[in-house]
Amino acid sequence: MMRKIFIGIIAFFGLFTLSGCQKKAQPTYLKTPYTQNEFVMGTTCTLTIYDKGKKSALKDGFAMIHHVDDEATLTRGGSVLDKINDNAGIKPVKVPKDFMPLLEKAYYFSKNSNGSFDMAIGAVTNLWQIGLPGARVPAQSEIDQALPLVNWRDVKLDSKNNTAYLTKKGMRLDFGGIAKGWVADKVRDVLRKDGVTAAIIDLGGNVVVMGHSPLGAKRDWHVGIQDPTAARGTAVGTIPESDESIVTAGTYEQYLISHGHKYIYLFDPKTGYPYDNNLASVTIVSKKSVDGDALSNAAFDKGLKDGLQYMNAKNSQHIQAIFITNDKKIYLTNGLKKQFKFDADSGYHKGNF
Repeated sequence: MMRKIFIGIIAFFGLFTLSGCQKKAQPTYLKTPYTQNEFVMGTTCTLTIYDKGKKSALKDGFAMIHHVDDEATLTRGGSVLDKINDNAGIKPVKVPKDFMPLLEKAYYFSKNSNGSFDMAIGAVTNLWQIGLPGARVPAQSEIDQALPLVNWRDVKLDSKNNTAYLTKKGMRLDFGGIAKGWVADKVRDVLRKDGVTAAIIDLGGNVVVMGHSPLGAKRDWHVGIQDPTAARGTAVGTIPESDESIVTAGTYEQYLISHGHKYIYLFDPKTGYPYDNNLASVTIVSKKSVDGDALSNAAFDKGLKDGLQYMNAKNSQHIQAIFITNDKKIYLTNGLKKQFKFDADSGYHKGNF
């Protein structure tokens, strides 16, 4: 019997226990997987493991999630990110050795995207507070004051001494567009170390499918792409994937409604306002979830045409993208055009320029 599990991005698969005729080295998969849910990093995180006897890996996976959350969160005081922000324009801050690579990744994508992803967007996001109880539409004067503080070039990293320094007072880092991807990769490493071969890591829009589907050897997971206008679990189409990350940035995740206008949680670093373009969602398929997280935000900023061009240039890195527009059209990078299967009943159609 086929089952469907909906995970924002949606994985379709069947479950069974491998028979005794399999080689001894082959793992045994469960009909009912081990699953654990927790609300962490501002979202519902779910780990699902199919390997028999690997239930303890759930605890190890969530320990890693909590570890990164403690370092990178902005919703509680005392995190590494808070310390960096609190010392903006004052002094460099010594950071844990395992946190430095995340800072370097954020800097890399800020530079690579020419600021479409900007690690220093925090001065703006801190005004809006979208997704938090204090969400509001700030005054234009507040936004005007914050914009000069949004510039990744004013972030100084010293990898030799493990320090980070924001050169202007009032600057703030915000890793909402990269931290979940970073921790998803870390959780995958932990599960692999524990001997897990088939699992789904779902960190609220950041999904990693580990190994192949329990349907059988070399069988891909069938990953459904969320319809941004419908109830969670409604797919516009599917792609076959294994050992991949699938990350979506969309207008349906977190938003603020004020005076009849919808303000999404994705911000334009040039204007200080949430995007209001024709994009409904951008999904990135990549080996590393941290790449997909940052690139989904960068591609959203660049818009449909420039975003597609930007992502097609990354084909050699085995990174692909799916753009869904508000007028129910789907645009695919070159590497997905033969793989993506449309849901005939979704009402969505292939877009062309």
